[in-house]
Amino acid sequence: MQHPYFIGSDIYRGSSYGKGHPLAIPRVYPVIDLCRALGWLPDSAYVESRPATPEQLARFHRPEYIAALMRAEAEQQALPDFNIGVNGNPVYGEVFRRPATSAGGSITAARLVADGGCVFHPAGGTHHGRPDHAFGFCYLNDPVLGLYALLDQGLERILYLDLDAHHGDGVQEAFHDEDRVFTISVHEANRWPRTGLLHDRAGGMARNLPVPPGFNDSEMCFLVTQALLPLAEDFQPQAIVIQCGADALADDPLSKLELSNRALWRSVAAFRDLAPRLIVLGGGGYNPWSAARCWTGLWALLNDHPLPERLPPQAEEVMRALWWDHRRGRNAPEHWFTTLADTPHPGPVREEIRAVVRAVMA
Repeated sequence: MQHPYFIGSDIYRGSSYGKGHPLAIPRVYPVIDLCRALGWLPDSAYVESRPATPEQLARFHRPEYIAALMRAEAEQQALPDFNIGVNGNPVYGEVFRRPATSAGGSITAARLVADGGCVFHPAGGTHHGRPDHAFGFCYLNDPVLGLYALLDQGLERILYLDLDAHHGDGVQEAFHDEDRVFTISVHEANRWPRTGLLHDRAGGMARNLPVPPGFNDSEMCFLVTQALLPLAEDFQPQAIVIQCGADALADDPLSKLELSNRALWRSVAAFRDLAPRLIVLGGGGYNPWSAARCWTGLWALLNDHPLPERLPPQAEEVMRALWWDHRRGRNAPEHWFTTLADTPHPGPVREEIRAVVRAVMA
């Protein structure tokens, strides 16, 4: 089989949402640099993402919104009617080009797996974007555009699995009446945007698994074996798209979940060979070290690379060069600089988790 492809871009190296925003941190380029420092990212595996064109974006987004986003970048002015420049969606230097590059990456990922294979696109996963406005730090919805690109190839059974701490609301909404796309979302209960309730099945092709604060590795394993895998195996997908946000990790500041990155890696591993086509996206992740360690470990998993017990000097330099203007970042523990794998976070499987499984499998 063709080796996995890694989609990236240099636009993420110099672009920032602006001081004080949770996405002001470095996120994607440290993964690229780490993978290269570890010798895991040869030129033959790396694909530079091109920005999606307005015509490609119009497969999901309204032309007037696309034009507004381009105007916001050109004029560096807020457009509140489109939720641009307000509600956590700032105007910044690349406010159109950066999300368009992410969208182009997910469309390219669909093309690369047309005949089978695996693609990793850590800059993808902006799952809150709406057709006509920005929402939840997301200006464009690259997972939706990637899923449409797969549908346009004639696929009839696509599984979208969202492991972000926040509900994959924009993707579920986009495919509410589409019986070719089955969406599953595992997310923190009562966390913004407070959608994805347990009994919400959209048009029938969605399952939502809201989990309580303190969600641990053992509980994630229980969900995978008792609900997620059985649902997927019953659907028999021709392609799987996994949104693997790093904000469900214990070290992330924007959730109260307690997963180790090992739990996310095991979850992705469980689905890796379930369909001939696999696309793994990034998503949330608001601690630069935990996101970089998690997503670099995902790339290792997809390539069957063993993880080093300690990062070699060049990789450690990448980690020590990161910054985070947060109390945790100012007092970063040493293992954030020197390792990839978290200490496991096992625990009891609580009744709330068992009740979620019973409900979604009913």
